[in-house]
Amino acid sequence: QMQLVESGGGSVQPGGSLRLSCAASGRLFSIYAVGWFRQAPGKEREFVAGISSGLSTYHAVPVNGRFTISRDNAKNMVYLQMNNLKSEDTATYYCAAKPTGDVVTSGRMYDYWGQGTQVTVSS
Repeated sequence: QMQLVESGGGSVQPGGSLRLSCAASGRLFSIYAVGWFRQAPGKEREFVAGISSGLSTYHAVPVNGRFTISRDNAKNMVYLQMNNLKSEDTATYYCAAKPTGDVVTSGRMYDYWGQGTQVTVSS
């Protein structure tokens, strides 16, 4: 069993930065792949970034070059550094984990989800 808790969301102006954190509790966190997803009102959930158990990373095209996913297995933490934020990044952000090592972009493949943290980018 794995529990995930996101934090770090908030309101920021365009061009600003935020760092989201995902704290995991459970055994063998290091073997899990972890993904960040987001969902804006009236839109479908979309994959943002993922990191495998082997530390390979994948970032979706809309955030590539602006967002960076990382993990600290010693602390059971995954981070999403978000720079140069845009209004279209406004959404609720969720972290999710799957107990096999590869990153996949489909949310259906993830077994555990956090409650989400809100990110609002507005002037």
